[in-house]
Amino acid sequence: MARAPLIRLTQSGLYCEAGGFYIDPWRGVERAVITHAHSDHARRGSEAYLCAQSGVGVLRHRIGAGANIRGLPFGESFSMNGVNVSLHPAGHILGSAQVRVEHAGEVLVVSGDYKTTPDAACETFEPVPCHTFITESTFALPHYRWRPPEEVFGEIDAWWRANQRQGRTSVLFAYSLGKAQRVLAGVDASIGPIGVHGSVEPFLPLYRAEGIRLPDAVKVTPESLPDLKGRGLVVTPGSVQNTTWLQKLGPSSLAFASGWMAVRGARRRQALDRGFVLSDHADWAGLLDAIEATGAGRIGVTHGYSDTFVRYLREERALDAFVVPTRFSGEAATAKDEVEEGES
Repeated sequence: MARAPLIRLTQSGLYCEAGGFYIDPWRGVERAVITHAHSDHARRGSEAYLCAQSGVGVLRHRIGAGANIRGLPFGESFSMNGVNVSLHPAGHILGSAQVRVEHAGEVLVVSGDYKTTPDAACETFEPVPCHTFITESTFALPHYRWRPPEEVFGEIDAWWRANQRQGRTSVLFAYSLGKAQRVLAGVDASIGPIGVHGSVEPFLPLYRAEGIRLPDAVKVTPESLPDLKGRGLVVTPGSVQNTTWLQKLGPSSLAFASGWMAVRGARRRQALDRGFVLSDHADWAGLLDAIEATGAGRIGVTHGYSDTFVRYLREERALDAFVVPTRFSGEAATAKDEVEEGES
């Protein structure tokens, strides 16, 4: 008699029946294991949550102060009805985790969102050996190949300096949770004052409390505006574009930091002066490297170009690959298309 699968898809998302828990459920459930605090992975309404210890603060901010959240240190195992669960760094945002599930000799890993390049604003991705690996596929096409981040930050710094010389405020659109903090940790703060949107500001002390070094940054207010206008860098979600909030910054240069800036014409369509290709997701090579490092023979693919990636893994890598359906599409493709003012 065939054994029931360790994880199966239900109307509430991925469910481990033996352990009695869901991973990144789509709605409130009794027990939820959360990969990270972006709202396409962490939903309100569950009775109990388990996440990485370093991600407790940002998760609590996103789903509510009264939520029942338990933090688990990376690498430490926790048993749920005899199923061993451990969390391992995913390198996406602060506290982002891969969920390792082990039961009756079988090991399955749900990656959540991840990137394989180091990031000063979060823990570095660690490959986890397993039999089955469920991977995202946000940028799973061969033309998505990221340049070294230090080169991109050098371009951002040069853009900021050039704007200062012209008396323009440098406005950089970045998702409020994750990307904004990565930008702050990577730019040269000696260039000038830094301001942040009100949706970014609450996360800064939560990051600093976990040992992430971020430069001084002020919330954009009528009091801070005089110092920022014409010389500062303002980090904000793209939802402010074409609003009176943005107009108050005076003459500005608009840019967006996202992997989607690698798409031809994306900057022009969004009326941006610059587009910086900076993603918190793995590129084509990173996805393939991560999959190979797991040693897994079965690969579930979700969140992105899943059908295309499954065909490649089957035909070119001879892997048992399959699509894992989701209700969410992953990282937004435009500066304005954000869930709860800031996603992946």
